[in-house]
Amino acid sequence: MNSSRPELPGELPLGPELTAKLRAFATACAAEEGGCHGPDHAERVHSTALAMGAELGADLMILSAAALLHDIGRAEESRSRGQLCHAALGATMAEPLLRELGFAEEAVAAIRHCIATHRFRDDNRPESLEAQILFDADKLDSLGAIGIGRAFLFAGQVGARLHNDERALTDSLAYSLEDTAYREFKVKLCRLPERMLTPIGRKLAGERQQFMQDFFSRLDAEISGGIDNVQES
Repeated sequence: MNSSRPELPGELPLGPELTAKLRAFATACAAEEGGCHGPDHAERVHSTALAMGAELGADLMILSAAALLHDIGRAEESRSRGQLCHAALGATMAEPLLRELGFAEEAVAAIRHCIATHRFRDDNRPESLEAQILFDADKLDSLGAIGIGRAFLFAGQVGARLHNDERALTDSLAYSLEDTAYREFKVKLCRLPERMLTPIGRKLAGERQQFMQDFFSRLDAEISGGIDNVQES
């Protein structure tokens, strides 16, 4: 398969048939993951990655396949309670599928690299442009309005309360009553902009991080009984 074919406006980089096959496989792998990492997450990352890739001159065929498949190992990681790395596992799972679908060995290697490095853990740095874009697109889905929605969705899944204050963040644990959307933002998400790897990713992440900060400041004020913004009618 030739991965250098130029993208045409409105066209799926891999064509509708091949894209559908990759989507079906990814959906089957992620169906039990719920709203945070289910198929809709992969679709958003796919759209964001392709938009960024078009701006940055990336190989959109490599990027499309990698984005659709990037979380196919997450269900196994969940079942192992974090003992397995879903990125490394996903790269391994993708290989036979990609060969079966006719991807050239060079393309298989490039897609596997994107999937394996989208977490950027243990010095496993995204080296290719496509891998860096996938990393950024995946992180952008944790920020902004989408990030707020996903953070509350996850907090609901683990049974956390609606909100906690700064004092509760110090000694709180993941998957506990205090594992709120605000804790997720303060412990992890607010640091994402400094980790982005592309200029577009850094710009978008900074804007989305500020949106989340403003939201949680407002939430804290409302829960604390603040009425500063209330105007008399």
